[in-house]
Amino acid sequence: MNLDNMWISFLEKIKNKISNISYETWFSETKLIGLENDTAKVQVPYHVHKKNLSENYIDIIEETFQEVTGTNFKFEFLLEEEVEKNIEINTEEIGIPSNENFTTNLDSRYSFENYIIGKSNKFAATSAIAVAEHPGKMYNPLFIYGPSGLGKTHLMQAIGNFVVKNSAKRVLYITCDNFLNDFVEICRRNGDSNNFEVTKQFKSKYRDVDVLIIDDIHNIVGATSAQQEFFNTFNDLYNNEKQIIISSDRSPDDIKRLEERLKTRFNWGLTVSIEPPDFELRMNIINKKIENHELKTDFPLDVKEYIASNCTSDIRKLEGALTRVFAYATIMNGSDITLDLATEALKDYFVTRIEAKNNIEQVMHIVCSNYNVSVDDLKSKRRISTITQPRQVAMYICRMYLNENLVKIGNEFGGRNHTTVMHGVDKIKKEVDKSDELKSEIQKMVNQIKMF
Repeated sequence: MNLDNMWISFLEKIKNKISNISYETWFSETKLIGLENDTAKVQVPYHVHKKNLSENYIDIIEETFQEVTGTNFKFEFLLEEEVEKNIEINTEEIGIPSNENFTTNLDSRYSFENYIIGKSNKFAATSAIAVAEHPGKMYNPLFIYGPSGLGKTHLMQAIGNFVVKNSAKRVLYITCDNFLNDFVEICRRNGDSNNFEVTKQFKSKYRDVDVLIIDDIHNIVGATSAQQEFFNTFNDLYNNEKQIIISSDRSPDDIKRLEERLKTRFNWGLTVSIEPPDFELRMNIINKKIENHELKTDFPLDVKEYIASNCTSDIRKLEGALTRVFAYATIMNGSDITLDLATEALKDYFVTRIEAKNNIEQVMHIVCSNYNVSVDDLKSKRRISTITQPRQVAMYICRMYLNENLVKIGNEFGGRNHTTVMHGVDKIKKEVDKSDELKSEIQKMVNQIKMF
C-alpha cells in the first residue's frame, strides 16, 4: 500500500470517529509524506494544525493509524515550508497555554456550519475552531480584528455556541458597550449602601465564567477606570486558565489610547485578522444566503455577480442587497429577477460606485476587488507576489480581451514600458494554459467588465 492509499484509508476511519466540523478543520487538508523508521511524517496547512493535532488528537491518530498499518508509529507534523526548506517552526511561541439558567447572550443562529470560509478568513476560522474545541488550552486570549461587517461577531458567537453545545462550561458573550454600562452602574452607586453587593454581582458576572467573549474592545479607549477593571478581569480569568476571546476593528497595537499593559496582554495569545472577502467568497456567501429562498432557482448568475462586484467590503451590505432584490421582485407583482430589475432595486443602495475614466481603469478596479489589493498597488513599483500576480492578470485582460495596445497599458500601469507589459501578458498566457482554475477566475472578471 503506497502512502496516498494508506492515508486515504486512515482518513476514512478517523472520519467516523470525530465530528464533521473537526474532520474538515483538522484532517481534510493533511497529507502523509513519509514513513521513516518508526515515525510517520504528515504535512499540515497551518501551525495551528501542527499544535492542535500533536496536543489534542495524537492518541486517536496513533490508534487509528495502527489499525490501518498494523504497526505503531510516532507522528511528526510539518508545515509546507518546513518540508521544502528543512527547517523547524516552534508553535509553542504562539499562545500560552451545568449552565442551567445562566445567561450567555449567545445567538444560536451563529455556528461554524453556516460560517462561509474563504482565503480571507480561513486562518481566523481555523484558529476559532481550535479554541472552541479546547477553551483555555490552545490560544489565550484569541484576538480577532478587522473592519466592520466581515463576520467577527459570527465567528466569536460560533465559538461560544460550540462550547455550550459540547460541554458544561459557562460562556458569556458581551459587547464592550455593555461592559462599560455595567461598570458605570457601579460607579454611579458608589455611595449606595448596597454598592458592595452590586460590585460583587459585577465581578461574579464577568469572572465566574469559563469563556468570556467581548466584542468591539476598541470602544474601551478613553475610559481609564474601565480599562483598569477590565485589566483586573483579564488577569483573573487568564490566571485561572479561562478562555478570553476579544474582537476589535483594528489590531491591539493600532488601538490608540489603550493602556500599554492591555496591549501587551492582548498579544499574549493569538492575534488573527479577517480581511475583506474576495470575489469567490462573496459569490459563495450569496449562494449560501439564497439556497433556502423560494426564488433561488430564478436568481440569475449575472445578478449574483453584479451584487458581488459592488459589495466588496461588507458582508452585511451584501445580505442587505439580496433582501432588497427579493423584496423588489415581490413588490413588482412577482417579476422575474433580472439584471435590469436588480440594477433598479439597488440604484440608491450602492452609493459608492466604481468611477473609471476608461476600460483599463475598469479592469483595474475589478481585478483589485477580486484580489483585495488597491489600484495604487497595481500602479506601484512593488514586486511582491501578492501584487505582481494581480497586476499581470489585469494587463493580460486589457491586452487579450480589450485589445488595448502595449504602450497605453504600460502608461496606465504606472508608466511601465511595453516590454514589461508584454512579459506580464505572456506569463499569464502560459499560466492560463496550465491552470483551468486561473482561466475560470479570469473569465469571471471579464464577465464583470461587460456589466459596465
